[in-house]
Amino acid sequence: MISLTTAEINAWIVAYFFPLARVLAVLAAAPPFNSPALPALTRLMLGLAISLAIVPGLPGMTPLDPASGAGLLLLAEQLLIGLAMGFSMRLVFSAVDLAGSFISLQMGLGFASFYSPQTAGQTAVVSEFMGLLAVLLFMAMNGHLMIIATLAHSFSVLPLGRQNLAADVWWRLASSGAIVFSAGLLLALPVVVALMISNLALAVLSRAAPQLNLIAIGFPLTIALGFAALMFAMSNLGAPLQQLFEYGLESILGPFAKAA
Repeated sequence: MISLTTAEINAWIVAYFFPLARVLAVLAAAPPFNSPALPALTRLMLGLAISLAIVPGLPGMTPLDPASGAGLLLLAEQLLIGLAMGFSMRLVFSAVDLAGSFISLQMGLGFASFYSPQTAGQTAVVSEFMGLLAVLLFMAMNGHLMIIATLAHSFSVLPLGRQNLAADVWWRLASSGAIVFSAGLLLALPVVVALMISNLALAVLSRAAPQLNLIAIGFPLTIALGFAALMFAMSNLGAPLQQLFEYGLESILGPFAKAA
């Protein structure tokens, strides 16, 4: 008959449960794993598979009671680390969504929105289109596999129970949110500039021919020019998005690596 002591059971829980907490937190926050289209059971099974694959290669931990105060504190720490890592990658896709919102407003399609399960709110159609395009390009680059590889590497940079995260780590993580505005504006800039030139041309035309009905002419013309500029920009959007994804993958462990 096989008998297990309390110490052996606690050792198994510590070895597998705490890494699983970090893995599930990353899968809950990092795209494309955080998509509502992915069932929670699928994320749970994926997290279990990843944990079972990486735990045998992790360094051993000091004995710890999972139900003690130190165990609960370690669990909260792993959840925070995992959510922070997923949040760093989510910022990249938020920049793409912001670029789509800029383009929608400049085209006059700010009112054209629908419910998006990804954001659980109303999203502009151009923003939703660019977001889906970014996810497809990210998965075509095997970005989802890179996230899993970075997650596995995080246990070497941040071993379980051996890190002392200072306040500046979270400050650097919060400061990285500036990428949403800078990258979003740069992605939308070509289309926004083209539409701005067309609006200036329409303003000159209205002064030259006041009898023209600019509401009937300018609105469909702006939308058509916006879609044309967006179509031409799509062919050159691959390289900027690739650089943005590389920045996101580097920023997953960036603040923690500096602290370690």
